[in-house]
Amino acid sequence: MAVATAPSVTNRPLAGDIDVFGLTHPGHVRRVNQDQFLIASLHKTMQVHASSVPATQLGDLTSEMRLYLCIVADGVGGRPGGEQASGTALRAIAQYATHTMRLTSRNDEAHESRFLEELERAVAESHAAVLVDPESSATTLTMAVFRWPRTYLVHVGDSRCYRLRDGRLELLTKDQTMAQALVDAGVMPASRAGETKWAHVLSSALGAEQPRPVITTLNSQWDDAMLLCTDGLTKHVTDEEIAEQLATVKSSEAICHNLIDRALSRGGSDNVTVVAGRLRERAPA
Repeated sequence: MAVATAPSVTNRPLAGDIDVFGLTHPGHVRRVNQDQFLIASLHKTMQVHASSVPATQLGDLTSEMRLYLCIVADGVGGRPGGEQASGTALRAIAQYATHTMRLTSRNDEAHESRFLEELERAVAESHAAVLVDPESSATTLTMAVFRWPRTYLVHVGDSRCYRLRDGRLELLTKDQTMAQALVDAGVMPASRAGETKWAHVLSSALGAEQPRPVITTLNSQWDDAMLLCTDGLTKHVTDEEIAEQLATVKSSEAICHNLIDRALSRGGSDNVTVVAGRLRERAPA
């Protein structure tokens, strides 16, 4: 688990500052789309059942955003239940975040370990839900949780998370595949990893016997651009092309459409899902 030093909590983004969009497509080969995605913000709210005070006088009873989360999940291809597994994993995360996660924890370094434990439990709950679902097989899960000024990245499998910062694209996740395991062991050069039959054979997944979730803590900057995607994108679109889209296209919706269109134009051999997000530039005060 990697942990960075926390910056000061200043200039917190408001809801209107956030530009995020997600898109999925079954591709041109597979009949079923086993990819899923989720974009959500979490708040504290009060639900009024009855009051002598008019609702218009009570005001807004939803708190400011506590955190924002984006998830992509890719059901294990070629096995029955992949679509069910990815959907089950996302539903379990959403239920845990809504009903169990302690959103009132203070957002500072002293309480960060507690929040990381919550994320670990969320992944464990998701894994357990996939295991007990008789119609599920296994799935990847890549989740970015934004709680300014931090980003918490949760990763299992070979879906990916990229970040463009200061004009440079960074791959923030490591593929949990047999090919990458061979590279890590020094058996295979990294240049060959994408060409072997092991390139898309997972070594870790939710619903598998021994998933190995990786949780990383990162500092956020206002001008960061983030992208989550399933391997249906990276089979056809290069990192350089992803960087070009994040650097030059100023709409997350347009980025998602452009990247998926490019994957489809090159064969669309797999389901493809993209979630892009950034903070909008603020006008000078």
